[in-house]
Amino acid sequence: MSDLSFVWPLSGGLLIGLSAALYLLLNGRIAGISGLAASAIGWTGGGINPLGLGFLAGILGGAAVAFAYMEQAAFTITASPVLLVLGGLLVGFGTRLGSGCTSGHGVCGLARLSPRSLAATATFMIVAAVTVYITRHVMGAA
Repeated sequence: MSDLSFVWPLSGGLLIGLSAALYLLLNGRIAGISGLAASAIGWTGGGINPLGLGFLAGILGGAAVAFAYMEQAAFTITASPVLLVLGGLLVGFGTRLGSGCTSGHGVCGLARLSPRSLAATATFMIVAAVTVYITRHVMGAA
């Protein structure tokens, strides 16, 4: 790890916080990625939302820029494509069931001291910890 290993996480966190704050200030709405993704493809009933499309383009573009400039950005996906698609569908179902995702509840909701977001974020974190424990220690995955 280099002396500048904190730059990427710090930059990402600052950009997420800035975008969430600007979205709230300029639109009066909470910047949850699941809601913006749904509005970008017209699933929220108001047709395709250009702001949602721009937000998704920014997420994908930012990831592409980071991937292009990060040193040793190589990684290996070991899960089967079927398992990845199933996991993605379960996450999408969970965000609809929980009325938001980690960005909406964890970043914006906690900043507003929302009790519902506190409960949702605690649930996300507990389920994630249990999942890691089961997959690594019970099932023996690396």
